Amino acid sequence: MKNIMLVCNAGMSTSMLVTKMEKAAQEKGIEATIWAVPVSEVDSEAAAKDIDVLLVGPQVKFMLKEYKEKFEPNIKVSDINMMDYGTMNGTNVFNYAMEMIGE
Repeated sequence: MKNIMLVCNAGMSTSMLVTKMEKAAQEKGIEATIWAVPVSEVDSEAAAKDIDVLLVGPQVKFMLKEYKEKFEPNIKVSDINMMDYGTMNGTNVFNYAMEMIGE
């Protein structure tokens, strides 16, 4: 089971991307839990759950450095490609998360 957390301002727009990423995981036969949270919930989610990858949405990319310092190397942290986010390309974002995990 892979655990991928996406971070955005309010967790709303990213929920559409989550749905598309879940579909990509299902098509590849990979068990994954993928969810979106607002910036205000990142610390509590990271403390409470086993997270493999934390992906930061373009609207909160300014938090990337802080999250890397706080969570790496236990959690892989990166930003979501702006083009993939804008087009809601869940397959590309899911594939990127799997690359980060090494799969």
